Amino acid sequence: MAYRDEFREVQKETWWTLPRVFLILLMIVIAGYGLGFLATGGDLAIYRFWAPKQANAEREVFEQTQSYVQGKVEYLNQLRLDYEFADGPQKEALRRTILTEASTVDNSKLPLDLRSFVSGLKGGLR
Repeated sequence: MAYRDEFREVQKETWWTLPRVFLILLMIVIAGYGLGFLATGGDLAIYRFWAPKQANAEREVFEQTQSYVQGKVEYLNQLRLDYEFADGPQKEALRRTILTEASTVDNSKLPLDLRSFVSGLKGGLR
């Protein structure tokens, strides 16, 4: 019987060996991450809150880039040329298109002649 008692005592002592302690700590960490994931709805709530704000900031930065403004200026100049040669309902459609496109860019970044042309269209002078 002494042998069995010693074996049970050794078995009890080995319960808290280093591998078991490591396994228990690992399980606690995994359970913590799992609970955190479930508590945030799988990070969906955080994504739904921050993603539109980040996209809006990226769009605003893009609209201030030189390439965007240069592209708008070229496009508005092409529309201006089309407007000069148009007549009737086509001219009104181009006027609306020009005003819509001009509203997407900061007017202070437009060349002076294009800025005055857009101002004239706003006032209905042309």
